[in-house]
Amino acid sequence: MIVILHNIRSLHNVGSIFRTADAVGATKIFLCGITPAPKDRFGKPRPQLAKVSLGAEENISWEKIGNAHRLIKKLRREGYKILAIEQDKKSIPYHKTKRTHRRAPLIALLVGSEVKGLPSSLLKETDRILEIPMRGAMVWQARHPRHAHQGKESLNVAVAFGVVAFHLLPA
Repeated sequence: MIVILHNIRSLHNVGSIFRTADAVGATKIFLCGITPAPKDRFGKPRPQLAKVSLGAEENISWEKIGNAHRLIKKLRREGYKILAIEQDKKSIPYHKTKRTHRRAPLIALLVGSEVKGLPSSLLKETDRILEIPMRGAMVWQARHPRHAHQGKESLNVAVAFGVVAFHLLPA
C-alpha cells in the first residue's frame, strides 16, 4: 500500500498518518499540494510532525509531489488501484470492500483536506470512493434542521485513514 495525502494542512495530522502508515506497512507516502513534508525547505525536521509520528517519518519513504492528478495517472499505469476516503454520492461503506490478499492489485489510498476533503476532479480519477458510515448524536445534530452545522459528520482525517488502512490489510 502507498498513501497519497492531498492538501492536508495540519502537521499533527500528517505526523499521525505517517505513524499509522508505518504501522500498516505502507511502502511510501506522497505529499501533494500544500501538505507539509517532515522537513522544511531548509532540511530541518518539523518538531510538530515529528512529535506525533514518533520517528515514522524516518522509517517510511516519502516524496513531495506538486500535482496529484499526474501522480494518480502514473500510479494507475504502474498497476495501482486508487482508493479514496471521502463522503460522496458515489462512495460505498469501507467495510464492503474486501480486504486485500497477498496477490491482490497494488493499492494507493488517497485522503484529502481536513476541511474541504478531496476535489471532485481527483475523485473522478479513483477506482473506488470509500466512506466510514457515521452514527451517533453529533451526526444527528448536524442533519437536524434546527441544529444544522453544529454537529460533525466525519472523523478526523488521520483517524479515518487509520480505520480504512487497517481494514485493507491482508487477511
